[in-house]
Amino acid sequence: MDIDVLGGLMVRVNGVSVTPTAPKPRQVLALLALHADRVVPVPVLFEEVWAGRPPRSARTTLQTYVLQLRELIAAALGTDEQHDGGRLGAKDILMTTPGGYLLSPGGGTSDVREFERLAGTGYRAMDAGDFAGAARQLREALDLWSESAFADVQAGPQLRMEAKRLEESRLCALDQRIEADLRLGRHRELLAELTVLVNQYRTHESLHAQFMLALQRSGRRGEALDVYQRLRGTLVHEAGLEPSAGLRRLQRSMLAAAAEPLAPPTASATGTGPERERAAGIGW
Repeated sequence: MDIDVLGGLMVRVNGVSVTPTAPKPRQVLALLALHADRVVPVPVLFEEVWAGRPPRSARTTLQTYVLQLRELIAAALGTDEQHDGGRLGAKDILMTTPGGYLLSPGGGTSDVREFERLAGTGYRAMDAGDFAGAARQLREALDLWSESAFADVQAGPQLRMEAKRLEESRLCALDQRIEADLRLGRHRELLAELTVLVNQYRTHESLHAQFMLALQRSGRRGEALDVYQRLRGTLVHEAGLEPSAGLRRLQRSMLAAAAEPLAPPTASATGTGPERERAAGIGW
């Protein structure tokens, strides 16, 4: 079984889609697929499908949804729902347990697990100072995303919570990939991407700090300071907050650098942006 949730939901058995079109069975499959190889308790499924207000017929209705999913799995397997001459049946893949239901992918692929594997490798490369390897691994992890998780599923409380968790993981990987690219001197290549990102995530301080650094290193310090002012205005207006201490230090260092008189270049003065910023105590 192959499971994709980092975008639209797609679950395949033997290369055949077993993803239902009806909204509620689709919700059930999405939650089971995300937690593949783990039991999803019946109350959790109730919470997802009926938002904590299950009807009296909820258990019977849930059993009907599971039956519909098993029929799709059986068709993809080319079997009935039971064992067929020793072969796996639908009930072996979508199992009933004492506390709920378990989807067994049988060693198939999962885009979430592959994302987590690649991102973890990227984080370890960052810790080891291998910025090229980190950028490569994290880029591969992010390429697994086509849009928001469960984008075509009518999500209930459980899936909304899981989608938010996955989005936080994606943003963390994106932040570290951009950091790796900045360490590699790819500031000019990042400008177009960061222009889009800071407009999409209008209060995300780390992305704004990275945009400021990329602009500064591209000789566009005035625009970098404008980015800070726009972020500050948004934070004050929408959340009643000032930018963090780290971001304020970054802004002050840029203002100080702008006020410095020009001097003949020296070996220390012509160091790359990151060295000068680290010397100033900027933690980005």
